[in-house]
Amino acid sequence: MDATWNIWRFVDRRRRQYRCIQMLTHVAEETRQKNSSNMASSCCKISPIIPVFVGFLLVASWVGPVVSLSTSSETEGRLRANQTFRPGEELQKWKRINALLSKVNKPAAKTIQSPDGDLIDCVLSHQQPAFDHPQLKGQKPLDPPERPKGHNPTGSVPEIFQSWTISGDSCPEGTVPIRRTREEDVLRASSIRRFGRKVRRPVRRDSSSTGHEHAVGFVMGDQYYGAKASLNVWAPHVANQYEFSLSQMWVISGSFGDDLNTIEAGWQVSPELYGDNYPRFFTYWTTDAYQATGCYNLLCSGFVQTNNKIAIGAAISPISSYKGGQFDISLLVWKDPKHGNWWLEFGSGLLVGYWPSFLFSHLRNHASMVQFGGEVVNSRPGGVHTATQMGSGHFAGEGFGKASYFRNLQVVDWDNSLIPLSNLRVLADHPNCYDIQGGSNGVWGNYFYYGGPGRNVRCP
Repeated sequence: MDATWNIWRFVDRRRRQYRCIQMLTHVAEETRQKNSSNMASSCCKISPIIPVFVGFLLVASWVGPVVSLSTSSETEGRLRANQTFRPGEELQKWKRINALLSKVNKPAAKTIQSPDGDLIDCVLSHQQPAFDHPQLKGQKPLDPPERPKGHNPTGSVPEIFQSWTISGDSCPEGTVPIRRTREEDVLRASSIRRFGRKVRRPVRRDSSSTGHEHAVGFVMGDQYYGAKASLNVWAPHVANQYEFSLSQMWVISGSFGDDLNTIEAGWQVSPELYGDNYPRFFTYWTTDAYQATGCYNLLCSGFVQTNNKIAIGAAISPISSYKGGQFDISLLVWKDPKHGNWWLEFGSGLLVGYWPSFLFSHLRNHASMVQFGGEVVNSRPGGVHTATQMGSGHFAGEGFGKASYFRNLQVVDWDNSLIPLSNLRVLADHPNCYDIQGGSNGVWGNYFYYGGPGRNVRCP
């Protein structure tokens, strides 16, 4: 009863906002005619809602991008034509959002407030979203598998590597930390159905990858059972909500058609997904080329988290600085020879969890390609190349302390052994915007620098 009452209160509030928008539009017309600068401010009072109503001006449809109010007659006429209030549709949409939030946000044994605004819920491990999957219902997380041979971690994971841990608070044993999904997170998505999913796109790293640009190192032509790398973390500028910048590792199998299987992990800045510009640790998977399967982090059933110290999707701290300290993270993905599941390790020995092998078709056996590097979305705002940065925002030629890097690149072979790459190739599909330079030495093994500023005099 309370939920229904809250929904109708929401609809009523939105109806009042709509009337106010109509009045604001009328007043704007009078203002232009009378050259008065203060009439609109007395139209109505919705003080906390004023910053919101512009973004929700056309939310009767609940799917389009945010629009801004214009004073031109043409735009005002278009707004009036589109401002058809549909309380029934809004109610149904609101119910769908509530149902989604109830599904992804599990009961918390404890909640931690992060200084960056996140809420981290400590969820009993057997109640995490993974166990909504029909093939996992009633199960519990598996015990750790055997690590690959040759995996000799040095050093340790820093005590503080995510913002939510800065206070010293932590999730108790037997729980996993999960970033709480909020209503505003869902509203930023292009649609409820696509929330938490990547936009389907070609994965081949060439100029045909519409809207997505890459600078990557890759190996192919063999059977791969995992990969390992260390990459430094930055906070690249992302030009608008509909773009992102990420640095990650891809473990890939299948063709480049509808049967593509991928496992992905790294860091990303995604204002649409997270509502801010912090670099965040993320995971992803798909078994059908980003069509209907898979998701980011724990936003669908699939990835099983086993660790109570890392929140997937939470901000990373500290980060690298230009001409200053460099902070990198190590990632290892490998296939457990005994059970066939794909495990993820963060840092030196800290297991995050695993992707069950049954999620995949081709990756049930092995990977046929491994990629490392950066990716951005270029939405060409204003008809020019985006200013969204990749990595540090500086080109590869600037080197250590200035450019982004991947180092100590390795793959896992059929014998569950970590081995160096023997045929690393590098590719930047828009080298005037973002580039890459590879190398090898006795300290970093196989490595490369990559990244760039996006729009510049050579990248119009």
